[in-house]
Amino acid sequence: MKEYQGLVFEDINVQDIDMLTAIMKRAFDEDTRIHLGKESGGPPGYDNGEFVRHWVFEDKTTTSYKVLKDGKAIGAVILFINTQTQENFLGTIFIDPALENKGVGRIVWDFVEHEYPDTKIWRTETPIFSHRNHHFYINKCGFHVVKIENPREIDNGDGSFKLEKVMK
Repeated sequence: MKEYQGLVFEDINVQDIDMLTAIMKRAFDEDTRIHLGKESGGPPGYDNGEFVRHWVFEDKTTTSYKVLKDGKAIGAVILFINTQTQENFLGTIFIDPALENKGVGRIVWDFVEHEYPDTKIWRTETPIFSHRNHHFYINKCGFHVVKIENPREIDNGDGSFKLEKVMK
């Protein structure tokens, strides 16, 4: 358990899968609703536990934390940490929509940077349609777009922005 700016970060346990999946589903569905006008949508397995199960427990290259506020889980972050190159990847960060736009995501990102101070480059990817994610990563966290994948796929959600943050 690690505390940082009023949040608690703990390892994710198998018992957390259903609870985190419910939060992830709400967060991704909210983004899809806002930006695509659809009721639901997210990466494969985001709504049935397979996403969390795979990236936290089956893929041994990840580091993950559930995020708690006032003793209640409010989200999670999944990271790929490469200690040899120190070029790391943010796989996902999700926060319960009830707490979005309140600075919580920024605290989570600050925690990540604080925990991995030797990182040379952070990379991540986000859907091309998600303007809120673009604002968060670029304007709040200091990432830069380095590539746009499938730029014509904005309407169906298949395009993405690849982002990087070079650390000092």
